[in-house]
Amino acid sequence: MSASSDQNKSIVIDTVVGALLFGITVFVIVDEWGGPPLFSQLSIICSFALIMLLSTSVAWSRVLFVVVGMVMAAGALITRPDGLAMVENALSKSAFIAAFFAALTTLQNAADSSEAIRKCGNFLAKQPPGRRYAALTLGGQIFAPLLYYGTISLLGSLATASARDEPNPEIRSHRTRRMLLAIQRGFVSTLPWSPLAFAMAITTSVIPGASWGEAVLPCLVTGVVVAVTGWVMDAWFRPPVVSGTTQVSVAEGSWASVIPLLGLLSILVFTVAGLHLITGIRVVGLVIVVVPIMAGLWIGIQANGKRPLATIGKRSASYLTHDLPQYRGELVLLMMAGFIGTLGSALLVPILQKSGLGLTHFPGWLVLVSLVWLIPLTGQIGMNPILSVSLFAPLLPDPATLGVSAAAMVTAITAGWALGGASSPFTATTLLVGALGGVSATHVGLKWNGAYTIVCGVILSAWVAYLAIG
Repeated sequence: MSASSDQNKSIVIDTVVGALLFGITVFVIVDEWGGPPLFSQLSIICSFALIMLLSTSVAWSRVLFVVVGMVMAAGALITRPDGLAMVENALSKSAFIAAFFAALTTLQNAADSSEAIRKCGNFLAKQPPGRRYAALTLGGQIFAPLLYYGTISLLGSLATASARDEPNPEIRSHRTRRMLLAIQRGFVSTLPWSPLAFAMAITTSVIPGASWGEAVLPCLVTGVVVAVTGWVMDAWFRPPVVSGTTQVSVAEGSWASVIPLLGLLSILVFTVAGLHLITGIRVVGLVIVVVPIMAGLWIGIQANGKRPLATIGKRSASYLTHDLPQYRGELVLLMMAGFIGTLGSALLVPILQKSGLGLTHFPGWLVLVSLVWLIPLTGQIGMNPILSVSLFAPLLPDPATLGVSAAAMVTAITAGWALGGASSPFTATTLLVGALGGVSATHVGLKWNGAYTIVCGVILSAWVAYLAIG
């Protein structure tokens, strides 16, 4: 009887969590699309309720973030006359992050049942040695906007399964490491430019005058640097061939299996970009609407003509009441990272102003170069990129004051975000790669990706310095 009661309680909680997330997403959409201020207030109330509810069922490490946020909120309310407005602004950031996360995971939910995803992943994971790294890097880039962190889980599991067929243990170890790094580096190379990545969404929301449309081209160059540097370093520092026989995997399928996913990604990006140009609405506000619609259409197509609308309805209900609430740990971490960073930054601004400390005395190019290194460095001490950017970016002078463009500042921050995704032992990418490779996340971040991060950092520092000076 007790077990049944606990199960019913869990079902009720999951349903409430799903309803709150649905409400937050709708309220954020209306607010982003120029709706009345009431909807912003509703998203703030629901965000607070969601955090409190989720904090009753997550690990203590996540609850610690909630405690820190509550202490900071109490401090703001007690010491600052505008403390309530500051807390509301921080909760508004949390609501936006929750809505963005809920929208993105609809696409992952649709991809989970896609046969095209499975075929494409298998084909890329079983490429012969000469083109395997490039194929998996490409796979990481194609899958990242569709699956986000699921990219590493899916391609990584297929790659390690393929590597297990290799009888020579030394070759198997090298092959596993190289395949996992190809996937990870392909994934992080999309963070600087993808309109579906938190890096772009958060950065453009905290930098005055920033937009995806203006920043996408220089950020694409960053993505190319991150991907190509990994490929070049893998080719140059490939482990020496060892003695013994090796098992060469045979790819199943053809490159045609990549076309449907490239088509889906192209439709997604061009739809968002086109609507942005037509409506002037922020890209992130469009993504929250477009992505769930495309996910629903994708699910309907997968039904193969067998009651597609009923299939979409059933999957949507299951997603809201079962699948989405399973991300409670990730939601608390992301929402509180945004809350703590936003509130912490607001508390620090007057302190820095009174102390006379500021960055306006430094040349713009030096500030941008520093931003490239800030996120990977703070990532070594456990700071989530969302927390780092939400905390430090609002403390920066206006881009015009530094004599740089908003696009250049976005490029510097998102470049650092990508490097943090490759090197920080506390990010999901290194944790997943470490779990798949049988090593610690620290080993992945510092040993496997240490030299790579430094080389990329040097090249990207030169790139953002050029943007600042040019």
